[in-house]
Amino acid sequence: MEAFLISTSIVALAEMGDKTQLLSLVLAARFRKPLPIVLGIFVATIVNHALAGAVGAWITQYLGESALHWILGISFIAMAVWMLIPDKIDEDEVGGHSKWGVFGTTLVAFFLAEMGDKTQIATVMLAAKYSAYYAWVVAGTTLGMMLANAPVVWLGDKIVKKVPIRTVHVISAVIFLVLGLIALYTPVKQLLA
Repeated sequence: MEAFLISTSIVALAEMGDKTQLLSLVLAARFRKPLPIVLGIFVATIVNHALAGAVGAWITQYLGESALHWILGISFIAMAVWMLIPDKIDEDEVGGHSKWGVFGTTLVAFFLAEMGDKTQIATVMLAAKYSAYYAWVVAGTTLGMMLANAPVVWLGDKIVKKVPIRTVHVISAVIFLVLGLIALYTPVKQLLA
């Protein structure tokens, strides 16, 4: 259950102000059909994070404990820095897919936007840390994405205007920094337990 709760929390925070959250807002404004947009986000996230989680679980099996220890610690610290860099969305990620309908456009745009994104990288790292609980990590990161994106689709810019995105980014960065330092200074056996 720890893997699920931590994954949900980290991704929900990391997603605030992220380009995929901005994409959710753009899709909601463009199509004004929240249900197929939310379903497209859900399916794209499950597929994307299942693949990312599989990579994280694979990394755990094929790297030595010492290498994994350093990779996790440095990756979490890099995520802390990355959280402080604001995201922008390219109109190309939305355009050109409308022939697939609202659901298809959302699915493709969201899946592509999530490739190499902060939350996908976080999913890889969390699955590496909690490899025995891979399914819980994917469920948690997917729930975190939905908690951050579904309200944006349903309520649009009303929420975005009230949430101090910069504060959320700083809090997220601090959390990732602490996780990185814990990973670097915790004995490997304890870290992977």
